[in-house]
Amino acid sequence: METETTVTRLMRQSRTMGSKRLLAWGRRLIRSKTGTVGLIIVLVVLLLAAFADVLAPHNPHEVNPAMMLKPPAWLDGGSSEHFLGTDHLGRDIWSRMVYGSRISLLVGVTAVVLAGLIGVTVGMVAGFYGGWLDTAFMRLVDSFLSIPNILLALVILSVFGPGVWTLIFVLGVTNWVNYARLVRGEVLSIKEREFVKAARAIGVKNRMVMVRHLLPNVVSPFIVISTLSVATTIILEASLSFLGLGIQPPDISWGGILSDGRDYIATSWWLATFPGLAITLTVLGIIFLGDWLRDVLDPRGQSRR
Repeated sequence: METETTVTRLMRQSRTMGSKRLLAWGRRLIRSKTGTVGLIIVLVVLLLAAFADVLAPHNPHEVNPAMMLKPPAWLDGGSSEHFLGTDHLGRDIWSRMVYGSRISLLVGVTAVVLAGLIGVTVGMVAGFYGGWLDTAFMRLVDSFLSIPNILLALVILSVFGPGVWTLIFVLGVTNWVNYARLVRGEVLSIKEREFVKAARAIGVKNRMVMVRHLLPNVVSPFIVISTLSVATTIILEASLSFLGLGIQPPDISWGGILSDGRDYIATSWWLATFPGLAITLTVLGIIFLGDWLRDVLDPRGQSRR
């Protein structure tokens, strides 16, 4: 009975500490202007992607030759039916942008998850075991760093062909090196601490030491760099789609919409301007949110915003 009471008390204390931590994060977020703006932008984009079926007034693939290159509603010749205008095939720009947010976010987040899994694994193993294994992995990292990411992505996509999952794979395997270097550096420092040495001294297996003692201590910097990498990956996806090696029709992405409008930018500026603004605002929002996360998760950092 006494043991049960003790366990209950500890669980209550844990919940209380968690609530206090969340409240502290919330207060710091409110004080951070950039963090608040970033969170709002990210939430808006997520809502657009989640409720695209409701928010899009038209079928994004529907071709209407009678409505080709219609300007936005507030310009002469515009139509309230197509608020942001139409493209060269008469497709509604707003509907395509809303649906395009799904693919852009899917590629950005999934590619970062894949890159993170590879990078964290390589960095943990290299930093923990050291020796020839560390040397081999770090030379591999140096080899990847010597080749521009977008050039390597172009070569791989040219060989295997463009597509959503091919693009995710390419962006994942070309961006893992930053995670590997970060995690390796953290592990080299943490593995010399007393709690890690004590765990190894009492016979805890190396795998369990890495999972229970090292991994939780590298989560904070990993989250920060991952957040910023999502922004970079969205830009890379847009760049590759703009070059015709990224997302292919009938799939829709912001980079693909931007590519469709490049031939009409002198006469129908809205085709490229609005998807470009969507990419810019989303990337800024993610960067602002990542800046706030850095301040929250780094005990040495204090928000100045």
